[in-house]
Amino acid sequence: MLLIFALAIAGCTNAQKVNDNDLPQAVKTAFQKQFPNAQKVEWGKEDKDFEAEFKLNSVETSAVFDATGTLKETEVELDATKLPATITDYCTKNFAGYKISEAAKSTDPKGVSTYEVELSKGKEKFDALFDANGNFLKKEVEKPGEDKD
Repeated sequence: MLLIFALAIAGCTNAQKVNDNDLPQAVKTAFQKQFPNAQKVEWGKEDKDFEAEFKLNSVETSAVFDATGTLKETEVELDATKLPATITDYCTKNFAGYKISEAAKSTDPKGVSTYEVELSKGKEKFDALFDANGNFLKKEVEKPGEDKD
């Protein structure tokens, strides 16, 4: 599961923009059915999958589908104050001097959630990944030249 999440995150950094006309019909249909109220949708391609970035109820959201229209992951942007206390406590204790600059909750189709927290201090930044219970999983450092979404 963690591997799938890590690959999805890594893929986000290399996503190529895709026009709506170039999407497989199965992806369009699945997206419309799953997110009928999505606004400002932008599509990208990461490897063989398609990622929609959009607003849903005024919240930045993304969803990854395979070419057959199967939903692989949904990610919702979170305000740092909405993170579980175990995560903020861990970050304060283990990453002193860093501030939480972004946070998101990812959910796979089986309902398993993970949290991604971007921490920054000046120009230095990295992601910390946590499981649904707020347990630290790993630290991911952005490689030079990568453009994180």
